[in-house]
Amino acid sequence: MLILASLAGLALSVIGWRFFFSPDSAARFFGFIGRPNGFQLHTVVGLRDVWLGAILLSIVAIGEWRLLTVWLGFGALVCFGDAGIVFGAEGRPLGILFHLLSGVFLTALAILAWRRARRDHLN
Repeated sequence: MLILASLAGLALSVIGWRFFFSPDSAARFFGFIGRPNGFQLHTVVGLRDVWLGAILLSIVAIGEWRLLTVWLGFGALVCFGDAGIVFGAEGRPLGILFHLLSGVFLTALAILAWRRARRDHLN
């Protein structure tokens, strides 16, 4: 099971990297012809956000502090990356600030979760 879960994680990462380096090819492969029209991209992003939020809530529910630290740490990196993307797209300052503050917030939560995990491990 751990091997299959690892393969699934690797596959998701490869898909993500493919969208970075060959976005048009990746979009066509996954069913989008050319650039997404209308709200297709928004729907895909929304679905991913709901999924990631459900994972976060599940981690909190089971009280796995080390895993929570990892999730929040990667989430912070994504927020900082999003701020850079919005900045590069000449986004509005409020959008950039939102992503930066979200990254700082998740970083603070990751530090608190890491401290809790260490405290639980030492006890």
